[in-house]
Formats: sequence, C-alpha cells, structure tokens
Amino acid sequence: MSNPVELKLESASPEKVPTGVLILGAFSDGILPVPAKAVDHASHGKISDLIARGDLEEKAGASMLLQALPGVAADRTLLVSLGKLAEFGDRAYRNALTSSAKMLAETSASDAAVTLVDVEVPGRSPAWRVQEASRLFVDGTYRFDAHYAKPEKKKYERGVHTIALLTSGKVDEELRNAAQRGQAVAEGMALAKDLGNLPGNVCNPSYLAKTALALGKELNFGVEVLEGEDMKKLGMGAALSVGQGSAQPCKFIVMNYEGGQAKGDPVVLIGKGVTFDSGGISLKPGANMDEMKFDMCGAASVFGAMRTAARMKLPIHLVGIIPAAENMPGGNASRPGDVVTSMSGQTIEILNTDAEGRLGLADALTYAERFQPAYVIDIATLTGACVIALGNLTSGLFANDDGLAEMLLQSGQDTGDRAWRLPMFDEYQELLKSNFADMSNIGGRPAGAITAACFLKRFANHFKWAHLDIAGTNAISGDAKGATGRPVPLLTEFLFRHARAAMQEKKIAA
Repeated sequence: MSNPVELKLESASPEKVPTGVLILGAFSDGILPVPAKAVDHASHGKISDLIARGDLEEKAGASMLLQALPGVAADRTLLVSLGKLAEFGDRAYRNALTSSAKMLAETSASDAAVTLVDVEVPGRSPAWRVQEASRLFVDGTYRFDAHYAKPEKKKYERGVHTIALLTSGKVDEELRNAAQRGQAVAEGMALAKDLGNLPGNVCNPSYLAKTALALGKELNFGVEVLEGEDMKKLGMGAALSVGQGSAQPCKFIVMNYEGGQAKGDPVVLIGKGVTFDSGGISLKPGANMDEMKFDMCGAASVFGAMRTAARMKLPIHLVGIIPAAENMPGGNASRPGDVVTSMSGQTIEILNTDAEGRLGLADALTYAERFQPAYVIDIATLTGACVIALGNLTSGLFANDDGLAEMLLQSGQDTGDRAWRLPMFDEYQELLKSNFADMSNIGGRPAGAITAACFLKRFANHFKWAHLDIAGTNAISGDAKGATGRPVPLLTEFLFRHARAAMQEKKIAA
C-alpha cells in the first residue's frame, strides 16, 4: 500500500539537474564528497560556508533544506549529514538514506535527484550502494491505510513520484540490476508489512491461503493448500493442535517456485503463521494483546521473500511453507498436559499452550524433508526470551550448520537486517524432558529462546537448518506501531547469494 514511485539511474552532474529536490551528502567535519564539491563550486562556496559555521549537525542523517541555491538547477537542496569522515560506514550511509527517504515522502515536490550513491562507503561497491539506496527510498514510501473510512488524500498528494539516483560514472548493467534488486526487496517488504498490519479478523489462515494462491498466479509459481483433513491424514497432530480452539480452520500452505531450469535441492523457507495468538488456554495478559496479530510475521516474511525471488526471476528452486492457524481459547482448545503426536512420530506434552508456534513449525520441518532441500530456514516470532536477550534490534539465529549460519549472518550484516547466533549445546536438551511424552513443548524460563530452538532441532536432523527468532524485530510498538518487514532484507540477500553461487557452479561445470 505504498505511494507508487518511479526509480531511475542517471549519469549527470548534480548541479545541472532540474529537479524539485536535490539530495546532497556532506561530512560534518567539512570534507565534501565529489557531488557536494560540484554543487559547492557552482554555488560559490555556499555548502562549505554552511558547514564551516556549524549549521550542519554532526549526527549522520541530520539535514537542512536550502532553497534555490545560486548556480544550482534544483528548486531545493537537502543537505544531509554523513557524520565525521573517520566514522563513516554502513550505518551512517543508511542513516543518511533513511532520513532523506522520510523527507521525500513528505515533500510537496514531485521529483528528486539523489547523489548519495556516489559517496564512497568503505569496503562497499557502487552496486551495493545503489541497491541499498533503491531499497530504502522505495521502502520510505510505504503507508498503511487499509481500514480508514476516509484515507487522507493529502498524504498521497505529497511525496515525490520520481527519484533519480545520480552517479558520475557510467550506468551499466550491474548498477541497473542492483537498483532492480533493491526495489524488488522493498516490494517484498511492503507485502510482509501489509500482511502483518492487517487485523486478525481479516488476515486469518484462509486469507493467507488466498494470498498465496493470488501470488502464485501473479508470479507464475505453484501453490498447494492443505486443509485440516489433509493435515490429519499426514499425521500433523502438532500443527493441528494449535488451531483446535478457533473457529478458523488450519491451513498448510506450500509455495513452489522453480526459477528457470532450477529444480531440486531447493532452499525451503518456513514461516510461523499464527494469525492471532491469544495464548490459548494459557491466556496472555490483556495489555498489548492487539500486537499478537503480528505473530504471523514469520509467514509474512516468507511471502515477501517469495515475491522478491519470483519478481527478480532468480534461477533457484525456492519452497515456502506456512503452517497457518489461529491460537484461541475454546471448548476444543488444547489444554496444558495434553499429548500430541507430530508428523515425525515423536510425541509432545503441551505444558503451555502459548508455546504454540514451535508445534506448527515441527510438522512443517518434517514435511520439508520430502523436498530433499539444500537448506531449510524457519522464521518465527517465537519467544519473548529472545527479546530479553537481544532487544528489538537484532534477530536471534540458531543453526545446525556453521556454513549456513555464516551466510545468514553476513547477509544480515550486508543489509543492516542483522542477526546474532546463539548456542544450542546438547545439555539444553535436558530441559525439554517430559514424564509423559518424548518431549515437552517448553523448557522453563531459563534460556527460553535456546530451548525453543533445541525443540525445533529435534525435527531438523536430515538437512542443513537454521532458525531465526524475530520476536523482537518483526514489529515496532508505540506511536510508530506496525510491522517492519524484517527479515525480508536478510532472507533475500541470502537468496541472491545462493543464486550467484548456483550460476557460478554451472559456469564451472560447463
């Protein structure tokens, strides 16, 4: 539900570009990147004078709007601080982009030109700079107003409709591809945000199934929706137990994208799809329970990653699996003490019905075995314990394979959608012991995020597997309440890397 924006790459001198807003970056200690030098020269030193007077704040992303600079074709120039040169890096660059994107979403100008992609970032290529700028500027146009009786038209009358990313060099295929990737990631994030922001009375398991079918039709990939009876025949007692107390039937959604000639050895993404989590019989406290509509943001991120991969026509085999359910109290709801049998045949004692997401993921992990996957990654708003451990900035990462973990960590680092690896020592498995089943679904308060991951590990013995706990990063509370679209950037960067590696292998084989 974003404000449509056209993004283009241009090779041009910034001072000569006629546009509504020219975005110009400068270091707060007076050092001017090449684009700022050109504008400073054209304006007879206006930029360097402002910085020398201390008018530009030191914090990266701080900005000041200048009207009609002499010698400059743009109507306005937004001077954005890059912080100190010695401290400049990924974070400062993204702060400058994010600040600029916010301004462009609110301005009365209809078009803008951005020179930030021409600012060198230590250790980063021009393509990386373009991809990040493309993603953040398109993401900056996102708005969600699906349920206002009268959406404010003024909001849509403001904001630029065309953004030119200016570079002094040649606009080649590598840069064009980078811009397309960034825009495709932002579109995937927008889908993930839309699904996360929809209320539980709209976005239920059936809605997710319909969304998958529509997405498959739009982007030409296969979709299969298993109903409750299908799940029962497969022995998915764990996944079905989650939705027993709800009037909304469980769904098990399988999306199958085969890019080009890529078949076999797929990457499988599994997203927790609890469309509303009341806690069930182990009822959650009432405060902030409305935010439990975000409990399907793992599923939303899988939808977003599928959209981006198919939109970019990546030459990979990608499978998205969503165990979808609504966790509600009711006469037929699972009770603490119930024992269920998972698809793997392992039995689970449900000690807490609010530890439900792992039950759906367990059966989804078993189902994933049939694809003989190269990698399986599950994404879930799984534990409050992960929020206590890592806060709202970093997702928790667990893996049974060091190589997969490193690829995910690096993908997070490259996109700013970071994760941190936590341990799964065998000793933690002792906390899941049950007197009445093969395991319990919780291990107590200590190391809650770790024991949840250890639970899932029991169903992931036949492939390389990673688990992302996004309980702290999937959404924002407070005045800016809403889904973040994370970890779509991390997942899609991983898929881009996987696609490049697959193509390289084909070249070597040929």
